[in-house]
Amino acid sequence: MLFDSSIRKELARSFGATLVVLITVVMTMMLIRTLGQASKGNVSPSDVMLVMGFTVLGQMSTILTLSLFVAIVGTLSRMYRDSEMAIWFASGQGLASQLRPIVRFSWPIVAVIAVLALLVWPWSNLQVQELRSQFEQRSDIDRIAPGEFQESSDGSRVIFIDKDRISQEAASNIFLVEQRQGREFVTSAKTAHVETVDGLRNAVLQEGQRVETDTVTGQTKVTHFATYTLRLDTDAASATGLTARALSSPQLFETGGAMNLAELGWRIGLPLAALNLMIVALVITLVNPRAGQSTSLVVALLAFVIYYNLMSVGQSWVASERLSLLSYLLGIHGSIFIVAALGLAMRHNRWSLKDIVQRRGIAA
Repeated sequence: MLFDSSIRKELARSFGATLVVLITVVMTMMLIRTLGQASKGNVSPSDVMLVMGFTVLGQMSTILTLSLFVAIVGTLSRMYRDSEMAIWFASGQGLASQLRPIVRFSWPIVAVIAVLALLVWPWSNLQVQELRSQFEQRSDIDRIAPGEFQESSDGSRVIFIDKDRISQEAASNIFLVEQRQGREFVTSAKTAHVETVDGLRNAVLQEGQRVETDTVTGQTKVTHFATYTLRLDTDAASATGLTARALSSPQLFETGGAMNLAELGWRIGLPLAALNLMIVALVITLVNPRAGQSTSLVVALLAFVIYYNLMSVGQSWVASERLSLLSYLLGIHGSIFIVAALGLAMRHNRWSLKDIVQRRGIAA
């Protein structure tokens, strides 16, 4: 009982500290990335914090998995370094006996990882996609920014207004380039304001001229106007299809398809990876007094990166129909479980390849 409680208390402290650090790092990275997307016009500046929050929430399953893995490796490394493991081994506790308190501590975290991967991950991706879709489908008038050239939603117009705006609904020095039906229209006006007609907003340009050019023949027509009304709003925004990441897990299974099954395999693999990494942590943690204290942690991070890269490669193979979903799950997670279990058995029984070879020679 003392053995179990001491390890679980140590794991809880290490897990909490690691989780706080990783969340801070990920939030900083996501904030920089989201600000970059907002500067490129992919995300509304007013939705930066929302997009960042949903993105971090979607990545929580990976953050929890890495935090749990690092906490186990860090705890075992400290116990090896302070000779606590030697004391437990001398009292009859083998390496495999460490697995029981680790599982008792980790199973609620693995359950949370499963919920995050299967339910929260698609929901957060759906929210981010809806925010981006709403921003992309905003009206052409909403796109206009003083002192900047802005392209319309369909890419057929480029609009510029002066920085010195008359009011919120009026502007001065307007420049507009439009292409449609093989003709190019260049319109300039001294002032403009917005009017709403039949629920749609129109731009009313005053005191300007309009140059119409036939792109085929090169003929040009110049028209001067006192008032010119231009409709910029569309009647309805075009609907965007949901990506595989934004579909719920039951929808992925019911819909089928290589892309959907690949995404489903990734979600199922996250809690399986967390379970496998618990065994991997026991196998790879071995402190050498002559080596640096962070050697085990470096090896652990390398193992984590390799594992997740294998999952990404397997996901791409399922998406390209080179692997089935079952082959992907058994091939990656099943093989890693077998290798980790074999490594744990070898370390628990203190087997080595040399001993195995010698025993086979004696038996022969």
